Amino acid sequence: MGEFEDIRPYNFEEAKAAYLRLSEEPRFQDVVRQCLPNYSMEEFRDGLEKWQSISDIQLNFIRPILEVFIKSTTHGLTLSGIENTDLHKSYLYISNHRDITFDPAMLQYYFFVSGHLSSRICIGNNLLTTPLVGEIGRTNKMIVVKRDATDIRERLENSHHLAAYIQQSLFEDNESVWIAQRDGRTKNGDDFTKQGLLKMITMGHTKDLLQTIKAMNIVPMTISYEYEPCDALKAREEAMKELGHYEKQPGEDFSSIKHGIFQQKGRVALTLGTPLHEEIDTIDPELNNNLKLDAVCKLIDKQIYQNYQLYPNNYIANDMLHNASTYADFYTEEDKANFQVYLQRQSVCADVAPEKMKHYLLRIYGTPVDNHNHKFINEHQ
Repeated sequence: MGEFEDIRPYNFEEAKAAYLRLSEEPRFQDVVRQCLPNYSMEEFRDGLEKWQSISDIQLNFIRPILEVFIKSTTHGLTLSGIENTDLHKSYLYISNHRDITFDPAMLQYYFFVSGHLSSRICIGNNLLTTPLVGEIGRTNKMIVVKRDATDIRERLENSHHLAAYIQQSLFEDNESVWIAQRDGRTKNGDDFTKQGLLKMITMGHTKDLLQTIKAMNIVPMTISYEYEPCDALKAREEAMKELGHYEKQPGEDFSSIKHGIFQQKGRVALTLGTPLHEEIDTIDPELNNNLKLDAVCKLIDKQIYQNYQLYPNNYIANDMLHNASTYADFYTEEDKANFQVYLQRQSVCADVAPEKMKHYLLRIYGTPVDNHNHKFINEHQ
């Protein structure tokens, strides 16, 4: 086995073989039939014989599927910021994380429509709930993030292993990488980068820490949803954690994947920030490494907060959360009435009181306004 066989994406020949296997699987056939009803498996297999690269497969097969979901589950997708990047360079896209699959998928779609090569994407192995999901992921440039180790030494080894492959992708393979700003999706609307992420990706660096980070060409990415994917599920989880009753159930991650894909999202905006080059040069090189990493986290978060697309729902939720009318100019009474109906519907839960659900739903939608205006909530002050 090669050094990274356990976590690397498939190469083209491996991907082609995997897709030929999948084309015989009834569940895969059903998914393709639902997305592309006029597209036969024979046509797909013929394509596999003609296509010459992963990019060919993605452009001819994955892109049309993504367009189906964009059309059927959003009221429009706004893409901006790719002009800040160089077509011929690799970047580390550090993103806020609101949906398991839609977040990285929309970045890949942006690459497809703008003529850029797609990036590798880091996905936790806890989400690879079936061989079907794992195969589809690894045929689409997925890097497996091992999160199931219980032994501290094994977790450390896994982190070193992942860091080495991310660094190889960026510095040797000239392949961009997408990674979420922390483990798991934000459940309370608060997008902030964990220092541990930067500590992991820089493991094994042999030169100055800040210069290593600078060489990674970090680009903060912000994705914003008018209607948050899995918002009710996230609110319930936060409420159950408060009560000390939450325990992840078998199949819950896969359920979240399906729910996030098919839930109506309203308007969606994806914005790429500017590479952190000059900003990193402003960090005091005499600081200890933890303070350096904290400073870089703040630079990432600043762009994510400022590039977050705030919709009327966000302003309404913030005013309701603070019992104020601070942002009343940003929405109409009709907007507010519609959102309140939506909140009432999403607050129906068998094991959490409606008022508690409503509180956490308001946090999901209202917190980005506070972050945008530098009024950070307690968790990361």
